[in-house]
Amino acid sequence: MKKKSLYIIALASLSLFSCKDFLDVKPTDSTDSSVTIQTLADAKVMINGLTRQLAKSSLYGRNLMIYGDAKGGDLTIVSQGRGLDALYVFNHSINNNNYSDFWTDGYNAIMQANNIIKSIDALQAAGTELDFNNFEGQALTLRALLHFELVKLYGKTYTQDPNALGIPVVTELLPTSAQPLRNKVSEVYTQIIADLNAAAPLLAKTKSNGYINYYANRVFLSRVYMTMGDYDKALAASEEIINDKVYSLYSNSEWVPSWASQFGKESIYEITLAKDQGDLGSSSLGFYYLRNKDNNALGNFTASDYFLDRLGQDETDVRWGIFTKDELDRQASCYKYVGSVDKKGDGKDTYTAVNIKVARLSEVYLNAAESALKKASPDKVKAATYLNEIRKRSPDLAAATSTSISEQMILDEKSKELYAEGVRYWDMIRTNKTITFNDEHVGVTMSHREKSINRTFYKTILPIPQVEINANPGLEDQQNPGY
Repeated sequence: MKKKSLYIIALASLSLFSCKDFLDVKPTDSTDSSVTIQTLADAKVMINGLTRQLAKSSLYGRNLMIYGDAKGGDLTIVSQGRGLDALYVFNHSINNNNYSDFWTDGYNAIMQANNIIKSIDALQAAGTELDFNNFEGQALTLRALLHFELVKLYGKTYTQDPNALGIPVVTELLPTSAQPLRNKVSEVYTQIIADLNAAAPLLAKTKSNGYINYYANRVFLSRVYMTMGDYDKALAASEEIINDKVYSLYSNSEWVPSWASQFGKESIYEITLAKDQGDLGSSSLGFYYLRNKDNNALGNFTASDYFLDRLGQDETDVRWGIFTKDELDRQASCYKYVGSVDKKGDGKDTYTAVNIKVARLSEVYLNAAESALKKASPDKVKAATYLNEIRKRSPDLAAATSTSISEQMILDEKSKELYAEGVRYWDMIRTNKTITFNDEHVGVTMSHREKSINRTFYKTILPIPQVEINANPGLEDQQNPGY
């Protein structure tokens, strides 16, 4: 791990708080909690700084989201060289296209979370009368989420080999000399679940725009349990969100306009972006999906023919409304992350200052459907009921029934509903499906992968970057096979 990865970035570029809040907190590289956090305002500033780290282009601001789609078969590229196409062609090595910022920025964010947690723990041990519970719950949840994202990137999926090497579990403020080694995948998941469950009672059961709340925590827990193949627990986490009715699904008429607004009624966790305060401009997620001829956009990624065939099962599907013509004259250019096909932009001044929707209620219903179908005692009626709440976005498709419902039907619906939201690849990997790529539009020979792959292909996980091995030589013996 780079030594700089282990320093605390106490304050980052912040957008959710005032200049006064920023100036009231003393920036520090120290682990001394009395310097880092003293008041509730300080804690809020630190959470905002952590959120800004998540919004970087290397994480949820762009690359982490695109990674989950570019590799899953729902996207294709028109030509190479526009940026991030290495994700699509799997051109990864220890020195080139290793996307080392996932590791560096991910661990920087984890260390920021650790700083918040340890600072609050120290204040509570000293007898503070201030209530820091919500801030600690947010930091614990985000630490769990970051470990979850990193272990998926660098380790085999849990159901493939829980004893394979995952990532270093980091829950302490490490000295610059620290050289932590990789834990087993199972050990990483044990820590993730421990953090999520420790955080849950500390968090609010109300909407919390731009911040982690109890329900965001439960969404992440459902994802974790589904990845582990524990569908009974995944269903319990999902149903708690559904049954509490704090959030509600968009109607068909509301679905497309919802992408031009902030904090909609089914948006459980959004990362806030604003003009000149974290707006990534031409480096934004939405910009990478725009048609090349519009606004000098890169036009990096467009929908695959396979995805369009899936969505095309119903030409009246409301989700066609976030697509417009791409360079190939197909209705395949996605405008989710610029607000609308008219590029209105989330109520902001620029169409790239659009909040990143990390968790939505639609996903929860689909997770509940799959979990009900695959739990120890399957409940196909319940699975079909949950699926149909989302499937109704396709008015001309027949509703699922207890006899027709299948895992494939649910995965197809998740593909259509969560396109460009960073989910598809991880669904294909955890369920051990073959991924087939729409390479016909690229016009180049694919030399780094076959047209179809599955999770046995070594490049489905990233290499440990050479720069990290140079800083931490013990990682060399823990390099992922094939690299």
